[in-house]
Amino acid sequence: MTLSIVILALVTLQRLGELVLARRNTRRLLARGAVEVAPEHYPVLVGLHFAWLAGLWWWGWDRPADLRWLAVYLVLQALRVWTLVSLGERWTTRIIVLPGAPLVRRGPYRILPHPNYAVVVGEIAVLPLVFDLPVYAAVFSALNASILWVRIRAEGRALKRASAAA
Repeated sequence: MTLSIVILALVTLQRLGELVLARRNTRRLLARGAVEVAPEHYPVLVGLHFAWLAGLWWWGWDRPADLRWLAVYLVLQALRVWTLVSLGERWTTRIIVLPGAPLVRRGPYRILPHPNYAVVVGEIAVLPLVFDLPVYAAVFSALNASILWVRIRAEGRALKRASAAA
């Protein structure tokens, strides 16, 4: 088994685990009275991430891994864990707002308004570079930027409304 297959398998397992965690957190938040905002873009977001990972399997499974870019990707994973731990049960892949709950201001949220999205931007660009796929990185970075533009605006409006009501 090549290093590239190991990397892609671990990333795939990580993403699947995150979906399980997100689904659990979403159910718990909704049970506590949270509401989902702007769900119409969610299938596009999931489709984009699925296509990104499937394409990496298609074009990257047999390519040598650049260990320098892999090190950058691993730093991004540490930041991802920090972000998920900081949000705790409020982390989900959907935009879920819990009315009356204060904004999270710990961890990386003290520094950036959307650290999870910053990590995702990095991941979308860096993992293809591990496999020397710079055009792939650029194309998916542009697609990701377009969906994040929609998502961050929707989330910002929802959080502003929720914090004004609190």
